[in-house]
Amino acid sequence: MLFSCIKTKAQDKKLSLVDVIELAKNQSPDAKIASTIKEQEYWFNQRFKSNYNPSLDLQGEVPGYNRSFIVNQQDNGELEYQSREQITSNLGLSLNQRITATGGRISINSSMDQFKNLNTDFERFNNTLFNVRIFQPLFGFNDLKWDKKTEPLRYEGSKRAFVEKMESISADATDKYFVYLTAQVQLQIAQFNLANNDTIYNIEQGRYNIGTASRSDILQVELQLLTSQQRVTQASLDMKTSKQELASFIGISLETNSALELLPPQELPDFNISLEKAMIYARENRSDFINFERRKLIASREVVRAKSERFQTYLTGSFGLNRAAPTLGESYNDLNNQQRVNVSINVPIVDWGRSKSSLKIALAQQQLEQYLLEQELQNFEQQISTLVSTFEVLRLQVEITKKSDEVAKERYDVAQNQYLNGKTKITDLNIALNEKDQAKGSYISSLRQFWISYFDLRRLTLYDFLNNELLYQKEGGG
Repeated sequence: MLFSCIKTKAQDKKLSLVDVIELAKNQSPDAKIASTIKEQEYWFNQRFKSNYNPSLDLQGEVPGYNRSFIVNQQDNGELEYQSREQITSNLGLSLNQRITATGGRISINSSMDQFKNLNTDFERFNNTLFNVRIFQPLFGFNDLKWDKKTEPLRYEGSKRAFVEKMESISADATDKYFVYLTAQVQLQIAQFNLANNDTIYNIEQGRYNIGTASRSDILQVELQLLTSQQRVTQASLDMKTSKQELASFIGISLETNSALELLPPQELPDFNISLEKAMIYARENRSDFINFERRKLIASREVVRAKSERFQTYLTGSFGLNRAAPTLGESYNDLNNQQRVNVSINVPIVDWGRSKSSLKIALAQQQLEQYLLEQELQNFEQQISTLVSTFEVLRLQVEITKKSDEVAKERYDVAQNQYLNGKTKITDLNIALNEKDQAKGSYISSLRQFWISYFDLRRLTLYDFLNNELLYQKEGGG
């Protein structure tokens, strides 16, 4: 099955298109970066989830020592500096939980404070057995509620974006594969042409010596030979450069003089791509559509935030049991109630239109985001439609250029035989040679366009049309 996972060793140095793609997806720098981003997004999501779980905190100072001088004013107005030496200790334990439905916070706390004056041996303990506190915004902005809508979309989009990045890497690897394959073929062509032109030059020299070839013919062949030598040199340089670029991209190390041979792709696989199905897969699978929904929610969230900031009201309350006593044991006896309730408000009387402006900005941004999303959606659908409609054209182009390559090669063989038999001129042979070389280049170029378009379509739809399977499966429970 094409593009199934295979194991390829870099030292084999004979790579097919499948090998190059798998190497790029497994060990290229781009793949490692994508994997790191994927892991980072996972931990971002774990941190987001932790905001909805309780936290248990321990804080305190055990002990705190203070030795200093204080100013004590006497009855006669004089100042006397007295030394003091104290030990203070405090230890607290708190269980905190945010309330998703209301945006408030509730905590259960327990604490112990100790004070001891070493100069007078005076000691006190202040014990809060438990204390329940609540903080609740009234009509305020609830960030937890909105995060619960937007953050799962963000994480889901990041997972799909990773698969899309893998397909993008496949397309980039395909591009670099064909760049190197083209250089490899061009070098083979240049070396073949050099050998043929060298033979032709010797033949023309012999004909010139016996008077059957003109001086113009021998100069034309000599020029063709020099050009062939130049093309071999340039093709060798191009191949060396493209080899290093390919090796660097797919993450393999090659010595300067080591060989790397690419195996040309075989027959094109036979599969059909329906525009309707491609559009459905794109809407269901692409990260862009997840991000579209998230951006709509964020725009709505900012409108709600702007409205809530016009006036702020908070309810705070607490209830607990507390006792201060000379000893630690006594501080647990006959505990006293602690109670407190507060409602605080912050309403701007005159803000010179600041609140109204903030709301209008948020509403305008929401409308702008809607227009932008509609335009992006239209462009995205047009991109898929264009790619699908041109895909079969690209397939037909591969078939045509392949046939042209075969015909051009056969024509060159015929022209070469006619030239050797003296039935055609060197000019006709050179024309056939150029057509052969151009046909080979056109065939490789059409293969390159076909396979890059194939991986672009996979990236846009997250669907493998060759094997009829999704490239991304949504996990249960999101």
